[in-house]
Amino acid sequence: MNRDIMGKAVLVTGGAGFIGSHLVDRLIDSGVEKVFIIDNMFLGNEKNLSNALNKGAVLYKDDAEIYSTLEYIIKENQISIVFNCATKALNYSFVNPSNAYMTNVNIMVNLLELQRKGLFKTLCHFSTSEVYGTALYTPMDEKHPVDPTTTYAAGKAAADIMLGSYVKMYDLDAFIVRPFNNYGPRQNYEGKLAGVIPITISKILSGQMPEIHGKGLQKRDFIYVEDTADAVLKLYPVLSPGDTVNISANGMIEIKDLIHKITKIMNYEGQILYKDRRVSDVDCHNASNKKFLSIVPFDFTPLEEGLKKTVEWYNNHLQKR
Repeated sequence: MNRDIMGKAVLVTGGAGFIGSHLVDRLIDSGVEKVFIIDNMFLGNEKNLSNALNKGAVLYKDDAEIYSTLEYIIKENQISIVFNCATKALNYSFVNPSNAYMTNVNIMVNLLELQRKGLFKTLCHFSTSEVYGTALYTPMDEKHPVDPTTTYAAGKAAADIMLGSYVKMYDLDAFIVRPFNNYGPRQNYEGKLAGVIPITISKILSGQMPEIHGKGLQKRDFIYVEDTADAVLKLYPVLSPGDTVNISANGMIEIKDLIHKITKIMNYEGQILYKDRRVSDVDCHNASNKKFLSIVPFDFTPLEEGLKKTVEWYNNHLQKR
């Protein structure tokens, strides 16, 4: 493949969210004609797009689960490429399991049907490492069995399988990128849907104790969010239809060690609160990025450096609030 993104009209579903907004920023700087965004603001935030909107990006505050809405946006703006980042947070599946599942499936059905009918040319779908479940072997490559432990992950897995079947049936130009655990600026830090890194930083900044669920032995493979956005744009021109690739910085760490790294960076010497382990929590994620690095050269942000950047961003952001 040799796809060209230059001069094309691009739609990012979920583009006001954490990963989506960083992708939008990179797309604007990459030479596309115009970036359009659809986001129902479930976790998205217009503030995440302040720079992008000033540079001409267009935001639709609407729902990609509504077929007619997507159809209108794609037709009206002559969209050529769709990056599908729309989803609901993993933690939401513990609150509303059915809806967390169906969101992923409904959006994928809508996009594939619109693509099948010729309304746009290329689909880049963001999957998740959560589809693998707990590692049966490490490092986990793209051939690792799919065994989701949450309905969020099950919905993502169903969407991935659906994409593969449409590519086979209708010869669509669609492929899957599978980032591991993203962290960095703009990740949600509030409430039950917060990520572990931002909520830890937020608690320390607000004078609360950081938390560890269980013994903190769960292992995760973290990647700085700006690296993910850059990696996707490097992969975009070259991935074959139907292909899947892990995006990982090979940065696996136990959660307890991660929390201690954050407390050290923030000079926090107080207590850490231990809580019950979360049901269905994945034990181990350790990705193989061998395939990714065989396709494109890449220098990943070291975890320590990324954490320092992240702490600095939240420190500035929360002080302003």
